[in-house]
Amino acid sequence: MTEPVAYWHIPQIENEEIFVDFNPSENSNFEDIPLYTSEDLHPRMKMTKKQYNRLMWDKENTDLFQCLDYFHEHDGNSKFGALTEDLRGDLTPEDIARAWLDDETIEIVPDMKWFVRSKKRDDEGDFEFISGIETPDAWGYSKNHNGVNDPRACAYAFDTKEEAELWLNPLTEAVLLPVGDE
Repeated sequence: MTEPVAYWHIPQIENEEIFVDFNPSENSNFEDIPLYTSEDLHPRMKMTKKQYNRLMWDKENTDLFQCLDYFHEHDGNSKFGALTEDLRGDLTPEDIARAWLDDETIEIVPDMKWFVRSKKRDDEGDFEFISGIETPDAWGYSKNHNGVNDPRACAYAFDTKEEAELWLNPLTEAVLLPVGDE
């Protein structure tokens, strides 16, 4: 929890005035009630790198209303029979507008996906990741094998834990890992 930014000091004895200060009272005759935290004053917008990049592009090339419209249009819902990319995610129009006005309030969070991997490492210390669902015996390794440095580049990513759990067996587990360039 973040520390309070200001305190309301309520006297515990008569003939004392109520006052607000930035620090807790050193006098035991006052009850200190936290008023708000810096997080309350400047809430952080959690965005993926892709959302941030789009917001910054819109900020340089369009206006706020076109930016809001783009995020609204790319909400993962079907448009004319085709699904759109869910760029908006959990962001509200107010979140987007706040981030537009003050990009210091943005916190980049990695885009996370579910993967199926072996529970144990092999002799070289690598996990095996399922790399395709068309052929259940397609596996990739967690280190540099066959020119692949990052298993997420060849591993099959699932959007939900439930989807990943459909491919589990007693020797594998579902794990949530960041994807992309994070």
